Amino acid sequence: MQLTKTTAQERLTALGMDDMPVIEYRPNRCVIDSDWFNKYSSLRREFLGSLTDSFDEIAFLNLSQDEFMNLIMGKQMPDNLSLRFRIPLVWGGRLTIDIMFMCLTFPQSHNLDRFIIEQSDANTVFLPNPAKKIYVSTNLATGGTGGNATSDRLSQSAFFSSGRGNE
Repeated sequence: MQLTKTTAQERLTALGMDDMPVIEYRPNRCVIDSDWFNKYSSLRREFLGSLTDSFDEIAFLNLSQDEFMNLIMGKQMPDNLSLRFRIPLVWGGRLTIDIMFMCLTFPQSHNLDRFIIEQSDANTVFLPNPAKKIYVSTNLATGGTGGNATSDRLSQSAFFSSGRGNE
């Protein structure tokens, strides 16, 4: 389906991601190298190691303390988190961390897959392009009436952020 920027934004709104910016892209269909997964595995570790500037966003992912620590230390990515390429590899994306971002697998990554697949036959596509390394939908970040978990996580974030400049 060929979308316009307006219809792409409307579709993302319907998928619960009204705050997701998009870029217009002309797919350059290509063959992926057979060793892509080995390169991706190394790149994944590098990306996780680069998250020290993303404590505020990580705080909104509703992770346990162990999951939080393992993520920021680059040890393990928690369940229900996905790494995504802003430009899919089959459409000319590169294996570099500067075009990667992290989001919740469900519902965000699942819905982004739907959004991209719906455009698979288009000459020009609109791809998700969040401003930061971690995409947290404002629909999730606003919290709810269930207590102060968000403020607790933000205080954890402030604690870890305060030590970053002392290295």
